[in-house]
Amino acid sequence: MLTRFNPRLPTLLLAGLLLLMLAGALLPVSVADLLQWGAALASHPLALLGISLGMALLMSVGLPGSLCFWLIAPFHPPLVSVPMLMLGSILGAVGARRLGMTFGDNWRPGRGGRHILQLLARRSDFLTQCAMRTLPGFPHAFINLAAGVLRLPLPGFLLAALIGLGIKWSAYSHAVHGLLSARQAEAALGAGTLLPLAALAGLMLAGSLLRRLWKHG
Repeated sequence: MLTRFNPRLPTLLLAGLLLLMLAGALLPVSVADLLQWGAALASHPLALLGISLGMALLMSVGLPGSLCFWLIAPFHPPLVSVPMLMLGSILGAVGARRLGMTFGDNWRPGRGGRHILQLLARRSDFLTQCAMRTLPGFPHAFINLAAGVLRLPLPGFLLAALIGLGIKWSAYSHAVHGLLSARQAEAALGAGTLLPLAALAGLMLAGSLLRRLWKHG
């Protein structure tokens, strides 16, 4: 017997996911908890889109959206998880850049944020932005906000985000897909995954430096 579809269900599901994302950003949540939540949400068709939109919302207001990675990547093949992670992170990057442009005069970053702001003020070329996106552990929220404060051109900002985040999300998603143990999942993002990304980021920075030396040589 078919049950009657409730038209409010998608809205309620999306609202619940967004609240989950906000709670996860403000409260300490372990990888094991995220894997448990992700397993529960994996069977809901609208959950994947809701998590991506939640990721975009978090990043748009300068909060880290990386916790959403653990709700998506272990439970979906990379061909599915990477585009959804890209959707959330790119929308979030654009939103945070707009936030930086609007409220940049009132932004008082900490030490790490100031360093990124100063770095991008000196060197904001395409390869440097790509390297910052690719480097493991680099805080994307600060990059996005600093790009808005400095009014970095949108085309270069988007292209660097697409390439850098595409490389990073692909590597991470392939590493953890199918690993439902927190210990296994965290171990998968070890030296075998992070060192190639760091090396690639280093090559991009070296290319940027050589290009600058060639132009001014």
